[in-house]
Amino acid sequence: MTTNTRSVAAELEYFIDASGAVAAITQPQFASVLAEAAGGLRWTVVTADNSGVAVPEEQQPTGSDAFDSLRGDPDAVPELEADPLRPVGIMFTSGTTSKPKAVVHTHGNVLWAAKINPTNIDFTPQDTYLCYLPFFHVNTQGWAMWTVLGAGGTVVLQPRFSASRFWDVIAAHEVTHVSLIPFVFKAIGGDPIPEHTVRVGVFGLIMPMLDDWLGMRVMAAYGMTELVGHCIRSTPNETYPDMAMGRVAPGYEWMVVNHEAGRPAEVGEMGELWIRGVRGISVFLEYLDNPEANAKMFTEDGWCRTGDVVRLEENGHIFYCDRDKDALKVGGENVSAREVEDVCRTVPGIDDIAVVAKSHEMLDMVPVAFVIRNEMAEPEEQMAVAIIEACRAALSDFKVPRAVYFLEEFPTAELGKIAKKDLRDLADSYDPV
Repeated sequence: MTTNTRSVAAELEYFIDASGAVAAITQPQFASVLAEAAGGLRWTVVTADNSGVAVPEEQQPTGSDAFDSLRGDPDAVPELEADPLRPVGIMFTSGTTSKPKAVVHTHGNVLWAAKINPTNIDFTPQDTYLCYLPFFHVNTQGWAMWTVLGAGGTVVLQPRFSASRFWDVIAAHEVTHVSLIPFVFKAIGGDPIPEHTVRVGVFGLIMPMLDDWLGMRVMAAYGMTELVGHCIRSTPNETYPDMAMGRVAPGYEWMVVNHEAGRPAEVGEMGELWIRGVRGISVFLEYLDNPEANAKMFTEDGWCRTGDVVRLEENGHIFYCDRDKDALKVGGENVSAREVEDVCRTVPGIDDIAVVAKSHEMLDMVPVAFVIRNEMAEPEEQMAVAIIEACRAALSDFKVPRAVYFLEEFPTAELGKIAKKDLRDLADSYDPV
């Protein structure tokens, strides 16, 4: 199980308890926060350095085993009967609607991705994939690493993204494939694009202008942690309208569902994207110990409800519209507004609260909180500080609201629900944060 390096102790404790983890491998720079969250861990192993960087004195761990203690006699390991449905790992979702859910991937999922992904993105044994996105996301772990393992190519794994070294690393290792997200475009967009070796960039939409700008073939791919691989992708043998998502990949089926009409969407209509594959092979096996979440994800006949809203157009082309879930995308990280709101509510004096996205020049969006106070509330300035401090203690830094705004009442939509779109517009009318 891989976890977010920006997680605080409370989040790590949740990961440990929810997964049943009994041991941990970490770096010295994270050892203290892990110790604070140890929970049911029996032992911890710490590497000798921080991604190749020497360990400062204040980070020297105590009470942990060295990484070399993991080495032993391979013949002493008990043999297991091959079983493609045996779990190979857990990857927590980014928590778009609530606390993160434990997605169980199987050996069959890895074998599926290793077989299918290389064809989807034209990756061969002679190619090299540069991985700079987090390893606790399916993009690097599933789309990149499993692809490379399946094709027998090469992976270049960076500790973190670096805009200043982006093209230098590509040149040094003759990189042919990269994953692209909007954050990367903003980071490298200020300088001219040099000559390079990249053949394919994997992105979410069909955008020919990116090909011309970046000097590579940008291939569209859509998926999510639960869907293992590129279940929708573009191919060089077809043409697509600008901003389309591509077509369903081999081994998957897709359907667009108009929930209001209670039927599949027709041309020109929006609906929720449903994907169907084989559980434990082309889609994940289950959410660990979470029957309620499994029932919400899977229909009785095996469809996965993605929560993504798309628009169906002529000739079967689909266009991404939005999520029907209450999610924010902060610099590539999904954030659950509900999770942040629940932490904020631990501060006395809140009558109601709504966390929404505010536009941000570099990160695309950041969370901000709108609050209605009650008679028990402290003055606004003190309350804003208390809310942000409570979030810093319980949440990763990218989940912490950048600002707190106070209102007398919230705008409402149908059925009296908070009109978060109006709150987003209001947040964007305020000064940048």
